[in-house]
Amino acid sequence: MRGDRTILDDVTLHVPVGRHTVILGRNGSGKSTLVKLMTKQIHPLGGTGVRVFGREHWDVFELRQRLGIVSSSLQADLAGDAPVTAMDTVLSGFFAAHGLWRHHRVTDAMREAAAAALKRMQATHLAPQPVTSLSTGEARRVLIARALVNSPEALLLDEPCAGLDPATRRQFLDSLRPLARDGMTLILVTHHIEEILPEISHVVMMKDGRIAADGPRETLLTDDRLTDLFGMRAAVTNRDGWASLSLG
Repeated sequence: MRGDRTILDDVTLHVPVGRHTVILGRNGSGKSTLVKLMTKQIHPLGGTGVRVFGREHWDVFELRQRLGIVSSSLQADLAGDAPVTAMDTVLSGFFAAHGLWRHHRVTDAMREAAAAALKRMQATHLAPQPVTSLSTGEARRVLIARALVNSPEALLLDEPCAGLDPATRRQFLDSLRPLARDGMTLILVTHHIEEILPEISHVVMMKDGRIAADGPRETLLTDDRLTDLFGMRAAVTNRDGWASLSLG
């Protein structure tokens, strides 16, 4: 609830480990609220609660080590802090913190893992640079490296392409595909079907704070389904595993 307004209601959703899933919906459909429930930033007023990796109650710092989170809002939070390098940003993932602080004990093993994560995202050269000096696309790759240092079981990508131009967006999305192929569970939250990786096989559609549809990609990324979801006549085109949408 927000005041007297119901933001999310009567939601039943199960995302099994290993099934790459997109949560798709218009702005205001409840996607962001659902993400906050999954990350334990907020809690439901009723119902059976939200279980993540089989548990309902979590130490948030422990959860963030098992569920990697990448979002444009996280990038904004990091940009608002004191200047911090890309390497220290990645290291901060071990502590679920924004940057490193005096009480954080960084080990050689942590530094090796951070360097490996940056290399995996083809961002080694960014390590000494302040995050605030990076392009949006570069900063997002650093954030993924930050999420990867804990070897999470799943990666939650909340509107990860916000602010990226089309070319940078495609490069960024291509950098995620090896993660999906390597077996890490990806959950992508977006309102752009163009951002749905070919490896994502399952679609959850949200509308008016509820789950409007939940099923295989091939049955939901259709003209009729997307026309209903977006409230305008929609036409879907598929090419090389990628989908694109035209409205009107």
